[in-house]
Formats: sequence, structure tokens, C-alpha cells
Amino acid sequence: MNTHRIRVGIDVGGTFTDAVAVDATSLDLLGQVKVPTSHHHEDGVAHGIVEALGRLLEQTGHTPEDVTFLAHGTTQATNALLEGDVATVGLIGVGTGPGGALTRRLAAFRKLELTPGKRLPLAYAHVDDPDDTAAVAAALDAVTREGAQVVVASQPFSVDRPEGEDAVAAAARARGLPTTAAHEITSLYGLHKRTRTAVVNAAILPRMLATADLVDASITKAGVSAPLMVMRCDGGVMSLDEMRRRPLLTVLSGPAAGVAGALMQERVSEGLFLETGGTSTDISVVRRGKVAVRHATMLGRPSYLSALDVRTVGVGGGSMVRVDGRKVVGVGPRSAHIAGLPYACFAEPEELRDARLTLIRPMADDPADYAVLDAAGGRYAITMTCAANALGRVPEGDFARCDPAAAEAALAPLAAVLGTDVATAAARLLDAGTDQVRAVAEEMMRDYRLDKDTALLVGGGGGAATVTPHLAAVTGLPGRIARHNEVISPIGVALALIREQVERIVPGAGQEQILAVRAEAEAAVIAQGAAAEGVEVEVTVDPQTHTVRAVATGATELRTQDRAHRAGEADRLRAAAESLHADPAAVRVLAGTPAHTVYGTEVHRRFRADRHPVRVVDADGVVRLHAPDARVAETTVGQAPETLARLVKEATSYGDGGIRAPALRLLLGSRIADLSGVLDPDPLLALARSELRARAADEPVVAVVEVRA
Repeated sequence: MNTHRIRVGIDVGGTFTDAVAVDATSLDLLGQVKVPTSHHHEDGVAHGIVEALGRLLEQTGHTPEDVTFLAHGTTQATNALLEGDVATVGLIGVGTGPGGALTRRLAAFRKLELTPGKRLPLAYAHVDDPDDTAAVAAALDAVTREGAQVVVASQPFSVDRPEGEDAVAAAARARGLPTTAAHEITSLYGLHKRTRTAVVNAAILPRMLATADLVDASITKAGVSAPLMVMRCDGGVMSLDEMRRRPLLTVLSGPAAGVAGALMQERVSEGLFLETGGTSTDISVVRRGKVAVRHATMLGRPSYLSALDVRTVGVGGGSMVRVDGRKVVGVGPRSAHIAGLPYACFAEPEELRDARLTLIRPMADDPADYAVLDAAGGRYAITMTCAANALGRVPEGDFARCDPAAAEAALAPLAAVLGTDVATAAARLLDAGTDQVRAVAEEMMRDYRLDKDTALLVGGGGGAATVTPHLAAVTGLPGRIARHNEVISPIGVALALIREQVERIVPGAGQEQILAVRAEAEAAVIAQGAAAEGVEVEVTVDPQTHTVRAVATGATELRTQDRAHRAGEADRLRAAAESLHADPAAVRVLAGTPAHTVYGTEVHRRFRADRHPVRVVDADGVVRLHAPDARVAETTVGQAPETLARLVKEATSYGDGGIRAPALRLLLGSRIADLSGVLDPDPLLALARSELRARAADEPVVAVVEVRA
């Protein structure tokens, strides 16, 4: 059943601001609006956000009091860096002796290039003793005279001893200066990388603080009392207060909104999400129900910003075809939008009368091999969208759908030049475009070791139908276009979970240190408004870099979806069998909880041990976990510590690389607790016990155990 409570997601783009309302219980899309992004209004983008919210409430018949969750994504921080529109940073290095020599080298950051010909505006001053208040004051005076609008304090080993940075930061804040201490941005070692990350954060801080204040005031004035959240670059959201401290987390958050939508609405557990616009396609990975994240490169250097691993290909719905003689030699990177031309397939058939194909140079530096149509109605671009419509790949009601007759008329002159029919010409055009996407997609599948037997291609964005269906056809991978693909990004914002990541370098980390990092991440999302009962924490320990990483996620309210339309036993079995590529008769139920059912089969192999692939299917019939060879055990919370200790002991491997505990996942309540990131048996079991605490002794638990090679 639907309630009157709604979740609102707003995606602030460079040209338009899109907003959606999603039912807080059923998660159904209730309404969507699009308004121009208000860059030049006196209230900046906040004006467009409030305008979009007002129209959305009017369209859906809701009031501000009905909004239980409100979040927005923004490209403002990314654009500030791309355009070089940043504040002058006053960097104050702290230390004496060898440490002081290291911090003095940080003055070289003023050579970092923001945009071609424009360097990072930075003033540097040094303080030997941070407890010397006169010296700190003099350093602040020095950077202020050079125009510093924001201050960064940095000292070697501040991760362990932050007192020096804190003293400088306190003095700067006392003067009313926005301030960042390097250890507040990341707790990882590496003075240069840590400081560089903090400097970039500071460079966008004043602008983002002003925007945050305007948005906060505007939303409050509009009568919304729900907590205001902001999209992060790793697929989660954070509180406005956290954004004020670390605006850097919003950089590169644009693509993260789309993949969050694929994860939450489409329930993708393994595969690639391809968000296609007019000019390009962003490709990202979902592996075992989680987005793939890595440290991002900024200003040409590595940083400690954990962002979505998204790779962009210059092919989109508006990409133009390139022709040499009787051959299609490429598609893009120039698009109809940049060339200032309308799509041929969106013209009226009468406007395409007497069309002839001409080769042009869209921009001065482009090759003169881009094909266009000169027709009765003017000049038109032949695009990926035209070809997809000609092949019937664009479904009814899609944003990119056109009159089939117009699509055929748009491709006919190209087919004549190529000496073939319209369908073949359209296929060749799509082949040339998707070849570029395919190369990057296959590279990402290799990088993340995605299983081709379980990987799914999901398309989002207004141009989804131009890339994903054809890519699925040529690769043989299953593919589909996301529901409401044209607004998948604001849907992702509306459905995203609060997320926090804590990283520590702890050589020889034992279970106490690992549990402490876990507890810190859990506390951080609860402090931002996540309901404590629903918080999930994934912990990874990297024995090579000694990094302990905890990623916590949670919703602002416990989500209780309508169960009236849940999948039946036959549907769940069918989903498992399809994923296992097995006859349903050969698939059996291995275990279950009220929220999940575990299915398995047996694969016999000559001269090698049999394999036991496993699939975990949720109540909606979605495969949530794939395990190529696993052991499954049912137990209860009360018996789990003893059972898990035995399972882990039996499945731990020993070799030249040391001890490797099995990859362990627990089905517990409505959750799948992923403990596979820990290789040491003792901390692994300690984490398992922490997942079980405060639960009833008779509650069922299912363990899925994979032996590591």
C-alpha cells in the first residue's frame, strides 16, 4: 500500500535541474519535473531546487510536511574545478627539522594546474611551533595578505598526532576563516597526497558553504522539515553539515546518482550500469550488490578521495556518424548538440524530402568526414538515436523514441551511399558506436572480475536505448533499459543511503583495532540521521597496505516495503535457475531466512573437484548474491559463534602467502552482512560476533562460505 509520505530527489545539472517524488513505502515514482538550472539567480542553484520542489509537490498533490527525505546532487564542485573557479588557499605547514623540510615542499602545490594556463591559487606560510601563538598569527597574516580566503593546516604524522594542525585550525577559525585540517579529510598516511586532497577540498569550500547555506535556508522557508542530504561521489548521501566540512565528497558525484538509481531501483547485484546522454556514456560497475569505488585522480594527481570508478566514452545518443567512401569509419566524438544540428529522426518526414548525404567538418579542428543530411527542411545530423529507432531498439514511450518512418527516411541516404539497405546501415552505425563502449565495458569486467554468466547490462539516461540494447545484442550479455531511465539520476538521489567511509593504516591490525574502525563508521552514519537498527558495515583489511577500511550505510528510516507483490516460490526458483544456467529440476533450496532463499546446484567436472555454485534470492525474486563455489550452513544467533568458528577453521587455507580465512557472508534479518574483506580468522570471527549482538538467540542465520584460492 502507498502512504502519503514521499522521498524527493533533485539532480542539479549544468543545464537542467530534475526532481522526482518517490513513494516512501512502495518506492514507486509518483512525479517528475524539469526546470532550468538557476546559475545566474541571486540565490544561485538554490532557487532552481526550490522551484523544482514546489512544482513537484503541486504535481503530486503533496505538502512540504509529507516530505520524509530530501536530497540533491550537484555538479557545482566538479564544475568549479573544471572551470578553475576556486578560492585562494592559505596553506600553513607545521614542523621543524626533517618534518619541517617536508612541509616546506608543499608550497609547490601552487604549480598545480586547474585548467590549461591557470594554476591553483595558493599562498604558503610556515610555522615551526604550532603552540607559538604569535608565530601562528604571523603566518595567518601572511597568507591573508596574499589573498587567502580559506586555510589548510598540514603537519607530518598528523593522523596520529593532530594537535599541531588543530592549534593552527583553531586560530584560523577564530578569525572567521573557513578552515580545513588535513587529518580531518583523510586518516591515511602520505603527507603530500593527504595535503593535496585537503587543499582541493579547501579550494571549493567557500563557494560550497555559500550554496549550502542558501539551499538550507530556502528549503526551510519552503516548509520542509526533513533532513536535507547531499549526494556523495561514492553513491551514498551525507548530511548538509558533513558537506560543509568535506565538500570534496560531492566532486564527481554526477555519475554516482545514476548508479545509485540502478542499485536501488533496478536491484542490480552484478553487472555494468551505462548512463548515456547526448554526447557520452558513463560506465560503472556493480559487483556483489555494491558500487565499485577507487581513489580518484584530481588535478592530474592521485588523491585520497574515494569516488565511483566511472569511465566515460565519447559516444551518446546524439553522436554523429563518420563516413569514408562506402564505409562507416566511426561515430563521434562530435555530437549533434555541439554541432548545433537537429537529429534527422526527429524531423517530420516531409522535412526530409529530397535529402542527400553531405560530409562536413562540424568544428574547425574536426575531420571533414561527419555525415549530415541536406534536405527540404534544412541540415540534419545522422545520429545513434536515428539508427536505434531505425532498428526498432527504442521502446514505446521512451524519451528517445521517434516516428519509425522518420527514422527510416533519416537512414535511407546513408544506406544508399553504403550500397546496402536501411537496417544494415543502421546496424553498421550502431556497431561503430558500441565498439568503443564495448572495449571499455570489457576492460572493466576484467578489472573487477565480473562473471559473464551473471553480469547484466543496465542502461540509464535519456539516450539509454541507443547504446545498451545494441551492446547486449553484440556481446550476448543480458541487457535492459532502466525504468524511468531519463530520470534515473534523481531517482538514485531519492533512494540513496547515507554512507560513510573510514580508512586507517594499522600495521598488524588486530580485532580490537578493526572493530574500532567499524564502530567509528557506524557511529558516523547514525550521527547523520541513519536509523541505527538498519545500518550495515562492510570491513576490508588490505594486508599489503595495512589499510583497514569500513564502509557504513543506512537509511534515515527503516524501510518497510509493501509485501503484496512479492515473488512466489516458483518465481524465485526460476530466477535462481536462470542465473545458475541450470535446469530448475537440478536446483534445490539450501537454506533460508524470512528475507532470503539460498539455492544451489552441483557442477561435475572431469579430473577436477565438483563445484557447488550458490545464488541468494530476495523476496522480490532478485538474485542478491552469486557464489561460484560455496558451502552453506543454517544456524541461529545463539549457536552461530560456535558454528562459525568451526566453518572458518575448516575453510581457512594456508600457503606461501600466509593464512587466508574464507570469504564469509551472513544472511541475517533483512540483510546480507558481507565480511569477505577480512583475511585473518580471529578478526573475521570478531566481526561476525559484532553483527550478531543484540539479536534474539533463536533468530535464524545462514552462513555462505567460500574458500579462497
